[in-house]
Amino acid sequence: MTTRRRLTGLWRRFGAEAWLLPLLGAALSVASLVPSLQGEGTMLGGVPDRPFDALALVAIGLQGLPLALCRRWPIAALALVALGFVVDQLLGYHTVAGTALPLALGAAAFYAERHRRATAAVGTVGYVVLALALSQVGAGESIAGWIAFYGALALSWGVGAWLRAVRIADAERRRRVAEETRTAERTRIARELHDVVTHHVTAMVVQAEAARYLTAAPERLDQTLDAITDTGRRAVTDLRHLLDLLNPDHGTGARTPPVGRVLTLVEQTRRSGQPVEFTEEGTPAASTGSADLVAFRIVQEGLTNALKYAHGARTSVRLRHGEGEITVEVETDGEGTAPGFAEGSGRGLAGLRERVEVLGGEFSAGPRAEGGFLVRGRIPAKGAA
Repeated sequence: MTTRRRLTGLWRRFGAEAWLLPLLGAALSVASLVPSLQGEGTMLGGVPDRPFDALALVAIGLQGLPLALCRRWPIAALALVALGFVVDQLLGYHTVAGTALPLALGAAAFYAERHRRATAAVGTVGYVVLALALSQVGAGESIAGWIAFYGALALSWGVGAWLRAVRIADAERRRRVAEETRTAERTRIARELHDVVTHHVTAMVVQAEAARYLTAAPERLDQTLDAITDTGRRAVTDLRHLLDLLNPDHGTGARTPPVGRVLTLVEQTRRSGQPVEFTEEGTPAASTGSADLVAFRIVQEGLTNALKYAHGARTSVRLRHGEGEITVEVETDGEGTAPGFAEGSGRGLAGLRERVEVLGGEFSAGPRAEGGFLVRGRIPAKGAA
């Protein structure tokens, strides 16, 4: 398969498909005029050789030159070549240009978009008529000879049809790969937008709701408004970061949020009124690939759902750096939090599950037996891309 693709790539790169048939047609026409090759072409029906004259030039031109038209008008080119071949055989010129007939047949099977079956049927009938005509004017041909030549022509048509099927399959494969790539990219963008926008907007909504009850405490009101402002700025920063990733001209430097940003995320959630405990064990690896980003997103999604569905309930975030892996747990206490989490577990938690599984890790999210909700992820951190 690889060799065939390489050959196909070279064929397209040098434009061989555009000039090969015209070049072969011209070569056959010139070769037919070489004195030593006159009468050395295909001979059917036993028609005696005839010296070349002006009509021989017509037969040569009809057989060789139309090959240049095969890409644009394959059926018309085949008809002209076939006409030249009939003249060639009936008059006994037997030129080398007769080799153009199987080439035109293969090209018609490859390039023709319509009337391919009709062309094959008409060609078969025409061959039978030519065989009868040659039997009348020539010494005759054996049944085996007629069948062998027809088999050669059918093989040429079959090769062209097979190459056409291969080209269509290859085009379909490229289209399918492009569509899958676009779908995967849209899914990735949707996940990133969900992770960035949902968390920050949820925090801002919770903080704004709390601000309604702080009009009698100006200092706390100012703090809440400052928290809303900071959250909005972080949202803008993260959205700009996402837009940079979508820009094909963005730099190659590391732009993904590292695990170290978890502390900032926890502090922001605390300022929204959610009691969050944070513990970190182990030493982060020098290179974790995408693991640190996925770990960050797990914490972000867990804290966002805690703000939405268990506001005010104790929440703990545990981050462990093990040998070649990162383990993240976001646990929320309280009764009755599980239904709310389940309602919000569509795009966010499902997207996290896919991210973790792509990296070869494990992800779980569900209610605890003693109440509350637990989101847990184990992500391999071996420098994966």
